[in-house]
Amino acid sequence: MYNLIKRYMSNLTKEQLNNFAIKNNVSLNEQELDFTFVFIKKNWELIFRNPNLLDLNRYKEQYTEENFEKIKKLIAFYYQKYGHLL
Repeated sequence: MYNLIKRYMSNLTKEQLNNFAIKNNVSLNEQELDFTFVFIKKNWELIFRNPNLLDLNRYKEQYTEENFEKIKKLIAFYYQKYGHLL
């Protein structure tokens, strides 16, 4: 499982991330998209190993209030759906 995710993350593009966000009703502006992309690329392994280390409130100022709430809900949804696989 780890190798599959590692391969996906190494090939992840900003466009793919933006398409995922749009598909989930999150319209990121350019700064939000840049921040999210860099954050994911740098931190995905740490979060994968221990999802409880992710404190979204530390990054609240990086997003509009609306997007921040949507992102929190989106992460909670996917963690509930797939968290048992981590």
